[in-house]
Amino acid sequence: MSTLEIRDLRAEVAGREILKGVDLTVSAGEVHAVMGPNGAGKSTLSGVLAGHPSYTVTGGTATLDGVDLLALPAWERARAGLFLAMQYPVEVPGVRLEEVLVEAATAAGRDPAEVRARIAQEARRIGFEPRFLDRPLNVDLSGGEKKRNETVQLGTVRPRIAILDEIDSGLDIDALRDVSRRIEELTADGPPDERLGVLAITHYRRLFTELRPDRVHVLLGGRIARSGGPELAEELEVSGYGERD
Repeated sequence: MSTLEIRDLRAEVAGREILKGVDLTVSAGEVHAVMGPNGAGKSTLSGVLAGHPSYTVTGGTATLDGVDLLALPAWERARAGLFLAMQYPVEVPGVRLEEVLVEAATAAGRDPAEVRARIAQEARRIGFEPRFLDRPLNVDLSGGEKKRNETVQLGTVRPRIAILDEIDSGLDIDALRDVSRRIEELTADGPPDERLGVLAITHYRRLFTELRPDRVHVLLGGRIARSGGPELAEELEVSGYGERD
């Protein structure tokens, strides 16, 4: 069973420490939510795990099925099975979605024809219009369409662990339902050891109407301050994050 293990992870940006000892474990088939106020380190956590060059790791470990992610460049982390759905998906002029996913499949030894069929299938499942598949990646798409696009990629690539950095941002009610429902399905599809594990970073409980978390963690001051079940997200909606640090 695939497992992402984060132990005492510390990181800084421009000499300022942001993560001050984060501990988390996410396994296949599980959804872990990370919530917290602005500036707590949520997006820093996603960037550090994905290998963003702006962040400097100063301590701790992050492994995926025993592989030291922190020792790998970003593209090798992706090949190892880590997927990042970005808060602000980038536009890539001149490169189509299908080209990106076919190249990724070829590098992983998969049949390109199978990938093309899966792209179309995933697009239909979440209502992503076929005409968008032929556009340059994310170019001239709305914020919600970009998040649907990210979900098509996630369903096609089928990674081991997905980090969702505020994937609910910019989604209307229908798009939120379609996207979160599909991700929830991926956590339950197939044998237990092939199911998707999810680390979902969000500000709001509304994501969990369809994407049901097994655990909710509160990130404050660069550390996990509290952990609990889904009811913790409901509590935070009412009480806020308080002054815990």
